[in-house]
Amino acid sequence: MIQLNYENNLYILNKMSLYTISKSIIQKGLYSLKKITNLFCLLIIITLNQSCKQSDPLPIVKEEPQDGLLFSGLKWEVKSGGDSKLGPGPNYFSDSTSNVFVDNQGYLHLKITLDNGKWNCAEVISREKFGYGTYVFTIQSNVANIDRNAVVGLFTWDNTSFFTQANSEVDIEFSKWGSATDTLTLTYSVQPVWFSNPVPYWERSKRPTMSVSKLKFPSTHAFTWTDSLITWKSYEGVNYPGNSLLSNWSFDKTKPPRIKIEGNNQSQPVVIPGPGQDTHARINLWLLNGLGPSNNNEVELIVKEFKFIPL
Repeated sequence: MIQLNYENNLYILNKMSLYTISKSIIQKGLYSLKKITNLFCLLIIITLNQSCKQSDPLPIVKEEPQDGLLFSGLKWEVKSGGDSKLGPGPNYFSDSTSNVFVDNQGYLHLKITLDNGKWNCAEVISREKFGYGTYVFTIQSNVANIDRNAVVGLFTWDNTSFFTQANSEVDIEFSKWGSATDTLTLTYSVQPVWFSNPVPYWERSKRPTMSVSKLKFPSTHAFTWTDSLITWKSYEGVNYPGNSLLSNWSFDKTKPPRIKIEGNNQSQPVVIPGPGQDTHARINLWLLNGLGPSNNNEVELIVKEFKFIPL
């Protein structure tokens, strides 16, 4: 599936020959000449209507297609900041099909690309809201050898629940966190871990010792989120639950409550954050501290599938 914006649609319609399209349709026996004429009149009307569509008055840099990105049977919004940097990183995030697309197998591709001297990152946000349950991500990429400046995030987030639930964030991440020799590329965590607080809350994060070489093959990673316990599990292969467990971890309510500090804002003390009213699943690929890839090469993440299993 290729995601196009309105300008691209107009470009395609203007560049395509009506004669060529008509000839193709007639050869396939789909429409009579009269119906073809009516069809293209309708397309021209639709095109003109799209060119007059007004932008949202909020500071949205680029309008996305109304139908969203379809992946794993769900619609996803694509994060875009245009020429402004956004978190995490901060980084430039692009909704270009050079950075985000779904291939003909239904796999999601996120890419970090260089465009006019600017590294663009990628993030998708589920349109559907989620809560307690199991979040399963199947990765088709070699995340064991990820560039040391790149970060893959598979997580939940809620823009409305900072004060009460520390943004309702549960994470699975892959990164070497800037160290080329780091082999513990997998991280499980429940926020808050470390934002503006002076010392990280180490008990809220786990980097499991495991056979990292297995991550070179397709791997499946999941967390089950309840109000009293969060458990993470990673498997070799594409099945959940799989036959070959790579690592696991759990976090319960016996841990101390922690405060999320972000700038001058502080949350209430949180042990296990709960879902808010606007909690979504997110997948992103970004650069640590906004630095470019260490080898100056593009970085790609391929996600085979996402699924949510309610409690």
